[in-house]
Amino acid sequence: MAIWKRIRSVFLTSRTSKDPSPDETPILDENPNTTVSSEPREQHSTRSASEDASPTLEATSDSSCLHLESPSIVDSQTDDTEEQPSEDTSDDDPRPPEESRSANYLHPESPSIVDLQSNASEEQPSEDTSGDSSPPEDISLPKVTISAFTETGQAKSSIVVPKQRAYTGRKPVISSCLADIPCATLGVQGLLDQLNSTLRTSYTLDDPSLSALLEDCNADNYDFGMSYGCLRRTWYIHDWSAVRDALRRFEEEDRERRQKAFVGNRIQVFDEVALPPRRVWDLYSNRVVPWWTQIYQPQPISHAWVDAKDRVDVWTPINGYKWPVPIPKDTNLDLIRIEMLNVNLGAERMWLDVLCLRQVGGPEEDLRAEEWKLDVPTIGHLYDGANVVIYLGGLGRPLTLKDGDLDNNRCWFRRAWIVQEVGYSRVIAGDMPDGPMHAKHRKRKYETELPTRFHNQRRYIRGIKYSVFGALEEMQHRLRDWHFLAYYEAGKSRVALFSFYPELGNAGAKWRPSWDQLMTKPLPRYSDRVYMVDVDWNEEMNENSCHAHYIEKGLVRGLGVVEGGDRYGKLVIEGKDGTEHAFNIAAAHEYPIPEGTYTLICTHTASYKDLVIGRRLPGERFEKVSVLQFCDEEEWGRLKDLHISEQCRNILV
Repeated sequence: MAIWKRIRSVFLTSRTSKDPSPDETPILDENPNTTVSSEPREQHSTRSASEDASPTLEATSDSSCLHLESPSIVDSQTDDTEEQPSEDTSDDDPRPPEESRSANYLHPESPSIVDLQSNASEEQPSEDTSGDSSPPEDISLPKVTISAFTETGQAKSSIVVPKQRAYTGRKPVISSCLADIPCATLGVQGLLDQLNSTLRTSYTLDDPSLSALLEDCNADNYDFGMSYGCLRRTWYIHDWSAVRDALRRFEEEDRERRQKAFVGNRIQVFDEVALPPRRVWDLYSNRVVPWWTQIYQPQPISHAWVDAKDRVDVWTPINGYKWPVPIPKDTNLDLIRIEMLNVNLGAERMWLDVLCLRQVGGPEEDLRAEEWKLDVPTIGHLYDGANVVIYLGGLGRPLTLKDGDLDNNRCWFRRAWIVQEVGYSRVIAGDMPDGPMHAKHRKRKYETELPTRFHNQRRYIRGIKYSVFGALEEMQHRLRDWHFLAYYEAGKSRVALFSFYPELGNAGAKWRPSWDQLMTKPLPRYSDRVYMVDVDWNEEMNENSCHAHYIEKGLVRGLGVVEGGDRYGKLVIEGKDGTEHAFNIAAAHEYPIPEGTYTLICTHTASYKDLVIGRRLPGERFEKVSVLQFCDEEEWGRLKDLHISEQCRNILV
């Protein structure tokens, strides 16, 4: 089932009459509260030569910051990285099918940049389903190198992560030095010259629509990086009048879509459309740009947060100095960009929470609480079907392993929130030649316990079943007074809440708990069982229903008294021949189940091991009472052999 069919609001919670203050907004892992560093990025430049005879763009000290040189010295390791990522850093899942790797963000009736491309002249490339902004076949882009030295001034020898030292490739990547030049400094003609030079075109200002488009960049106080990031996707479409109109329309539609996302008291997600992220990090321009300028799904970055004492807030042109970006003190966003270009073979756009999700502070702090109402609950679908880049040791940090790391609360593996961030496949970032990814083993047996534990955790993540209650437990610690959470994959959440949460809901619906119950009361034990039923929400009728196997009558005994620990009792069911059969059952929770006759819904149809008990009401309605389990496989096997279950639709109340 496509992700857009599953992303629904779980909780019918009322919006507060007063907008939450910044102190009442949720903390994603932990928003740092540290001294802000406002130093601008220092620019360093150099020229070099390479054995490669093809032209290479290298950062220089001239006004354009880029100069076409031949040849230049390129780190051989970087060239290798360009061609093939390290096999050891990738969790070797097969690449997902195209429809799984990208959420459907386009409304079926809305024109897109792809439509503009397909409607353009015959010289234009065919429809671009990959999401990159490749030039037409007759345009050959030069080889470009950006290095740690030209971007940050740090010597290559001081960069411990090899993939952060330099990137070389034929993607139209620009230096930060060039990106930082204000459009006002370049002027309209200078802006066009730089775009033509970077993308190997020869447009002129004779087209008034193109001229107006570039003047818009100047009027919006863009620098070259922002202009490049916003325009590159459409640069090879010659109909500039259509491009300018389309970009304006995309922006307006995106704004309206977010404004209309709240319908009544729930986050509304329209059919065939997943709500896209508000912003993405365009690696080629090194700018955070609006999603509507890119259209396609970015690759997300997952990372472990370091302690507050090890973090610093930095002001950066990457996000237009909109807010301070919390990162580890020993890392650098420009180095992370280089690594992302390397580990993803020239990936075009990424999503990084601290860059793309408005953080504490900044001149527009009042916008954060309002944006988070929508942005935080819908983060999860970014990771669905995605190739996720993971920094296990902290954002941008080298991956090392020492005693105590795996037991530290900051360890990535110990974060319950990772259940929404594992994606379809994973690439481990920060890899070191002598790091744990390359530990020697013999048939998965390592020399010491530490690498053994590390790789066992990796294998667990590969096969993880989304643990809804694990994530909710983490949220209990991290979300304060947050009434708008729509869990990232709500279809699975509904099934989990219906199948395993033992207490009746106390805020209207009985079949699932209220948000207050989830945040304040003990949660069920984690379950990694695959759900064999669906709980579907009918938007028009505003009702949830479950198609499942059920048994009309069963007498439950022995679970009415709570004395601590698991309770054991009997379930008596009458067979087709009238014979009574008794089964051993258990309640692994602290809520009493009065003795009585109940209807049983089997939420795991392959085994019947998990049961929801309740009462059938007129009109196909089902009123949940609690949940229980059979004690062992033999018990539910005996029930299965009776062949007395039927399948029907139950409207949950």
